[in-house]
Amino acid sequence: MEFEEQQHLKLWWLYLLVGVDAIIVLCIVLFDKGGMSFTDLKAVYFAPLWAVILPFAIIYLIQQNVLTLRINEEGIYYRYFPFKARLKHLKWDEIAKAHITKYDAFGDYGGYGVKIRLWFKFDDKAYILNDKDRGLQLEFKNGKKLLFSSNRIDEMELFLINLKTRYHIQAIQ
Repeated sequence: MEFEEQQHLKLWWLYLLVGVDAIIVLCIVLFDKGGMSFTDLKAVYFAPLWAVILPFAIIYLIQQNVLTLRINEEGIYYRYFPFKARLKHLKWDEIAKAHITKYDAFGDYGGYGVKIRLWFKFDDKAYILNDKDRGLQLEFKNGKKLLFSSNRIDEMELFLINLKTRYHIQAIQ
């Protein structure tokens, strides 16, 4: 019995912002009075074109990040590829409390991605990769907290209830 979910960071709106910026830069470089000729571009190593292409490449690489979350009777496994290449195992006896909670990505953590809670609460970390407002909150016995966003929160909640009743895991609330 296992629950597994993979999430990607979706930043489609960032492509729009960078696209507008790219159009402005290209218009200035190519259509301004006199514009830049091919020899001028070659002399500056095509820097304006790199300034247009590089943000798109960076956004693409960021969107290739994958959060894998796996829950079973042994505990919770997670990996945020490429930053955590191996699965990290959190045993149920290390976890004081596991429950579904509401959060505000911008108000509580300052946005999407791997974040710590605002106002320098370094013991509260979150992996927020979607625009939903509910996720799996883990509270550890050492006082640290970890939040995972989920696209399938209802399925996860039912799975946790089933896991608690079948294996009598006290950490699941």
